[in-house]
Amino acid sequence: MVKCFDSLTEAAKQIREEVFVEEQGFQKEFDETDSKAVHLVWYEAGEAAATCRHYAGEEKGVYWLGRLAVRKRFRGRQIGGKLLFAAEEEIRRAGGIRIHLSSQVRAKEFYVNCGYHALGEEYKDEYCPHVEMMKEL
Repeated sequence: MVKCFDSLTEAAKQIREEVFVEEQGFQKEFDETDSKAVHLVWYEAGEAAATCRHYAGEEKGVYWLGRLAVRKRFRGRQIGGKLLFAAEEEIRRAGGIRIHLSSQVRAKEFYVNCGYHALGEEYKDEYCPHVEMMKEL
């Protein structure tokens, strides 16, 4: 079950800290975008299992999705895909026609399998290779 919030909840923050800070070593996890984003949290048996955020871009109908993270003990259950689909539905309801995201290169195939395609060259975010991706809704 997914819930949407207009601010960064403690559950979303904990998931991102576990996945991006503790597991992957990112240092700049939280930013000013958190204050303007819609935060989604996926609950499995009442426990917060995954999170992501989205926000409107500068161009009408264009949204940015990011910070998709699934707690380690919940991986392998297709929760990431379910959460991504729920976020896409929220964006459609808000009038979105296109979604952009910045994917870690190691997660690129996940997004490709969900209908996204890469735009441009790889680049580093902190120390980690990323690629911009896009999907028309």
